[in-house]
Amino acid sequence: MVAGEASGDNLGGPLIRALAARTDGARFYGVAGPAMADAGCEQWYPSDTLAVMGLAEILQHLPRLVRFKRDLLRRFSAARPDAFIGIDSPEFNLRMARALRERGVATVQYVSPQVWAWRRGRVRTIAEAVDLVLCVLPFETAFYQSHDVGAVFVGHPLADRVPLESDPVAARAALGLPVGGEVVAVLPGSRGGEVSRLGPPFAATVAWLAKRRPGLGFVAPMANAAVRSVFEQALRDHAPGVQVHLVDGRALDAIAASDAVLLASGTATLETALVKRPMVVAYRVAPLTGWLLREMKLVKTEFFSIPNLLAGRQLVPEYFQEQVRAEVLGPAMLEQLERPDRGALVDAFGEIHQVLRRDASARAADAVLELLSRRRAPR
Repeated sequence: MVAGEASGDNLGGPLIRALAARTDGARFYGVAGPAMADAGCEQWYPSDTLAVMGLAEILQHLPRLVRFKRDLLRRFSAARPDAFIGIDSPEFNLRMARALRERGVATVQYVSPQVWAWRRGRVRTIAEAVDLVLCVLPFETAFYQSHDVGAVFVGHPLADRVPLESDPVAARAALGLPVGGEVVAVLPGSRGGEVSRLGPPFAATVAWLAKRRPGLGFVAPMANAAVRSVFEQALRDHAPGVQVHLVDGRALDAIAASDAVLLASGTATLETALVKRPMVVAYRVAPLTGWLLREMKLVKTEFFSIPNLLAGRQLVPEYFQEQVRAEVLGPAMLEQLERPDRGALVDAFGEIHQVLRRDASARAADAVLELLSRRRAPR
């Protein structure tokens, strides 16, 4: 198994437990974070080894990733697993899957690349690399079926884990926040590069809001110590004197404790929708990556945030590249704090929650074991 970042690790842990419950003496090993390790995965390498995003950023780290892939492939080949499960991180995992599939290993990609959104030609690479795609979003399977790629919608584990209703009072108490007053949660991302790009404009937005909304509270859950260090520096540089309550992890509690959320595009937008809070979504990549996305017209969808993609309409505002600055994000956040249709937004998020709530880890485990059973059946 290979999980390239915290969100993948959080998917891998429950999947391992579901597989272990359905098999006798199964062994799990590979690239794993703490959730997978706690579930019984032998951690050959930590998951943050692969925490790289964006086209230009991958090019920068390519030599290291090539060396890492070569070593990992050697170890996997020697171990001769029954199945390889790549969790997200498609740029790395699909290459690994293709190499292992050529060696006779059953290959699975858990979480579809956004091939339906951009670089659709990659579906041919996926077809060559994996036997099965485990989709966490419902509209993805139709795309794969139209290209004769095996795929199944399993639901999203987050929708199973997050309660249908959250308690903001309990969340604030758990984080040591005052029960009264408005609170904004700030989530600048989980990767160092991501936070280095979003930290400064997010901190400047905090200062913008604090100036115009005296008494507004701020809480920022930090994915790890490195991210915390980068964001603390951004706050010193761009929001001096503004008190922001930093917490280690606890993203769901921070979102539940808030009245609105400012956050990086990614899995956290789904978490925020499941907790049913208004949000402003930002996406900023390296300048070269942004230029490639625009000039080569690689993006094929109208939206990039998960809530808007699932709804098929703009439920929440989203901003890209040069739009990500305080004078844009600040007013957008005030609109979310004051939006009169909050009830309708909560209802829309509730519909998304129900669609995704499918006992995903159990369904994913069943799909993997069914694949293995088919491969072993006499022809």
